[in-house]
Amino acid sequence: MFTIGEFAVLGRVSVRMLRHYDGIGLLRPASVDPHTGYRYYRAEQLGRLNRVIALKDLGLTLDQVRTVLDDRLDAAELRGMLRLRRAQLAAQVAADTARLAAVEARLRMLETEGRMTTEDVVLKKVPAVRIAELTGVAPSYETPDIGPVIQPLYPELFRRLDEAHVRPTGPAIAWYEPEGDGEAVVVHAGVTVDVDRSAASDVAVVDLPALATAATIVHHGAMDEVEASMRVLARWIEENGWRAEGYAREVYLDYCQERPEEGVTELQIPVSRR
Repeated sequence: MFTIGEFAVLGRVSVRMLRHYDGIGLLRPASVDPHTGYRYYRAEQLGRLNRVIALKDLGLTLDQVRTVLDDRLDAAELRGMLRLRRAQLAAQVAADTARLAAVEARLRMLETEGRMTTEDVVLKKVPAVRIAELTGVAPSYETPDIGPVIQPLYPELFRRLDEAHVRPTGPAIAWYEPEGDGEAVVVHAGVTVDVDRSAASDVAVVDLPALATAATIVHHGAMDEVEASMRVLARWIEENGWRAEGYAREVYLDYCQERPEEGVTELQIPVSRR
């Protein structure tokens, strides 16, 4: 038999880990000296130790490992447990990928800070425009909440317009309004059209009212990097004695869903004098 130190070396684990496995009943020593308390292991126990380590590496908890080893799950039950773990890992990878994308977007935004100045802001009147639109509700106006709501609306909008034989006559326009008294926001995904309101029965055709005065700026890049442009607009509004009167409209002058980083979007914030 092997001492706990020898067995730890052979199993490529720590003595502390073996003591823990003994304490929770996952891997008992073959014998324990009643006088010294020294633990001794047999060579065949390396097989169980290796299975414990392999199952742990798959992400199973020690309780799940014990269930697999002691209850001798059949193949179907083991497949079900591993499929569940696979789904958990896939969800974790998706969440980490989204966080990584957000970090990269933030880095790009920081790199572009300073390139745009308040001289890029144009104060102008925005005429009324007729749009066909679909709407959804986002939990807040934050970019991570808006994106998942607005992104699927546009493909569906264009699909319905195509079925109704209605062709856009201008750029896509997104606009927002509060939903109730909380932070939720109604997301309007629209595109410019020149048709009667009854031309497309399964989309809303509305007249987006004119903005008497709007502070505008052209944002270059993906919309998840729009914060830098919004800060320039905010600084201009503050420095020139204006008051923001609502959410920004987004006029997609050049947009490609496959290459959002090449997008060109005009931001229009309605303003009034303080």
